[in-house]
Amino acid sequence: MDTPLPHLDRPFDYLVPTTMDAEAVPGCRVRVRFAGQLADGYLLERLSESEHEGRLSFLERVISPEPVLTPDIARLARAVADRYAGTMSDVLRLAVPPRHARVEAEARTPARRAASPDAADGDVPPPAAEPVRATADAGGPRSSPIEGAGPTEQDAGPTEQNGGFTEQDAGSTGQDAAHEDAAPAAAIHAVTLQGEATPGEAAPHEAAPQEAGPHEVAPHEAAGRRAARAYGDAWRAYPAGASFLEALAEGRAPRAVWTALPGTDAGGPSWPHAIAAAARATLDGGRGVVVVVPDGKDVALVTAALGETPHVAITADLGPAERYRRWLKALRGEIGIVVGNRPAAYAPVARLGLAVVWDDGDDLHAERHAPYPHTREVLGLRAHQAGAGLLVGGYARTAEATALAETGWAAPLVPDRTAVRARAPRVRPAGDDAELARDQAARAARLPSLAWRALREGLEHGPVLVQVPRRGYLPALACRHCRAPARCSGLPPVRPVPASGAADPVLAEPVLVEPVLAKPMLAEPTATGPVCSGPLALRGGHAVPYCRWCGRIAGDWRCPSCGGTGVRAVIVGARRTAEELGRAFPSVAVRTSGRDGVLATVSGAPALVVATPGAEPVPDGGYAAAVLLDGWALLGRPDLRAAEEALRRWTNAAALLRPAGELVVLADAAVPAVQALLRWDPVTFAERELDERAELGFPPAVRMATLTGPGAAVRETLAGAGLPPGAQVLGPVPVEDGLERAMVRVPRHLGSALARALKGASGVRSARKAPDVVRVNIDPLDLI
Repeated sequence: MDTPLPHLDRPFDYLVPTTMDAEAVPGCRVRVRFAGQLADGYLLERLSESEHEGRLSFLERVISPEPVLTPDIARLARAVADRYAGTMSDVLRLAVPPRHARVEAEARTPARRAASPDAADGDVPPPAAEPVRATADAGGPRSSPIEGAGPTEQDAGPTEQNGGFTEQDAGSTGQDAAHEDAAPAAAIHAVTLQGEATPGEAAPHEAAPQEAGPHEVAPHEAAGRRAARAYGDAWRAYPAGASFLEALAEGRAPRAVWTALPGTDAGGPSWPHAIAAAARATLDGGRGVVVVVPDGKDVALVTAALGETPHVAITADLGPAERYRRWLKALRGEIGIVVGNRPAAYAPVARLGLAVVWDDGDDLHAERHAPYPHTREVLGLRAHQAGAGLLVGGYARTAEATALAETGWAAPLVPDRTAVRARAPRVRPAGDDAELARDQAARAARLPSLAWRALREGLEHGPVLVQVPRRGYLPALACRHCRAPARCSGLPPVRPVPASGAADPVLAEPVLVEPVLAKPMLAEPTATGPVCSGPLALRGGHAVPYCRWCGRIAGDWRCPSCGGTGVRAVIVGARRTAEELGRAFPSVAVRTSGRDGVLATVSGAPALVVATPGAEPVPDGGYAAAVLLDGWALLGRPDLRAAEEALRRWTNAAALLRPAGELVVLADAAVPAVQALLRWDPVTFAERELDERAELGFPPAVRMATLTGPGAAVRETLAGAGLPPGAQVLGPVPVEDGLERAMVRVPRHLGSALARALKGASGVRSARKAPDVVRVNIDPLDLI
């Protein structure tokens, strides 16, 4: 049922009236009466009898006979809820889009079969036939059950061994890679990406379907070779690329952590074409594909690379009707490839063969709604359950993806170093000793002479990119004389207390005044209290400073330390940078891309493109040069992932340059992240990052949960949680808005036990109708 209460996170039994017998199919939307009120839900299963000994109620109505909740997605939702200590109903809100009746009534598109060795053309075959009808009291045979919908340990996804997955799924050699028809889906091994079995031979532990003659090739092996020949160009720079494509076409389940090749040429970035090739190889094997990328700009790149290959793109900017229409195409088996952002991870693709997540370090992959799952973990659970392949890709590597490779659950898929050296940009740090010897002012200048030369020379050959970490104009100011931070000195308005019995304008209910007061206390305009103290900023070159917290215009600001009235910039935003560059290069067009407007592409004509991280437009033919400003702003953030995130943003921008283009980074060359950028070696940096986190006890080496809420509620939840042995409790400590936060750390193999304990404690408080809410978040991105 659609309820967020943890203690009601389980299936309930209802009777099916005779009039609804044909429409009440497993997976359809229904409405039931629960606790005296109507509630929506999904029909999970039709049974001949119920284990409930009490009286059963009947379904109120079938909202739609469309089976929108497939068995695979139901099992996935259950596993995700158990992994993140959430409820299945919260996950289903993320997985199943709202119903659009008019779209449901539209005629179906004839399904086209996949271009596999056994089928000539088309898409993935449609789902199974119509379910068997049941009698009015739910009698008769079982009808297309959705198994695993209840909370079970067996279906909760991979276990906590080997970085969160079972030993039997650990990466193996190519000789151990079993064909899908010869082993259960849950026991399919990762294909070896460093070698392949001899043609015509079965793997040592593989039961060959039929024995091939000395000059014959098994049908699935022939399909794999055809796919490698047809789509191998996009993976030619990867020594294991052909093996990866062959495994997908043969119906196996390769799992890989992919480090993409940098460089952008006339065909654009190479990674969308590599994903398209892998998707086509999987489709040729008769299976479906789900591709999840951070934003709509990346969706457009993958869609263009797929070209005429049948697929649908599901993004947030689509209207509800069109989004539901495309989702139904995947549900009904009319389309075998789904591309989209975060919600596409739950797309009901039939016979899933490959799940792809690109740039898993992007925070857009982290869900903002309960139970706060991450796309990488969702697709990992889904690939594990479906026996499908998984491709975790990016220019840089996260510590979580590195953990998958180091435990053997996935194999590394990296390009040849010769190809990397041919396509990587020429990276130069602005603060190296040779440059400082030529330009003594380079140490203090925001744009040293090296950056100016790179921009000037790059503009002679095409567009150049300037990446600025901060948006806005001047988001932080300081006193011009003493350099003290400029903060708001105004008094924020105090909401007056209404008279007794009068309606409160905010609470919309009468306010009672204590009888000891002769009259209600009203806020006077001259009332004293704490000042705002918010940071001052500027919106433009001719604007007056304003407070970023209360919005007050601070035209009368005076420094409390020295009495000065002048301000200077502490942090320079993208708009101010564009203004300064426009004055320095008056004959060159300056284009900005950021929160106010993201450019998807730019032409190959000379232009200055100023963009914030993640908003860099894709250039036609690549950028001639690029400058990465204010490296300290990324590296100095108080965040566990600051260095990892800085390298990810830098490599994403640097990969848009033409092969061997000049890249200037304004950061200390001795910093490990800058060194990784100079050598273009994100793998070694990620391995070092993972080792340091393991030594300090941070994810992904351990499992951590945060509990945020009122202090008393947090302590009550911890006291009643029954945490697993060895759990470390840090806090609670005060955070913003008067709330407190506690962190719980356990070894990785106890992650499931921690999630069960916290969910049980939340269920107890929910059953007692505790007024205060405690938010539970497992392995959050903003841990520090």
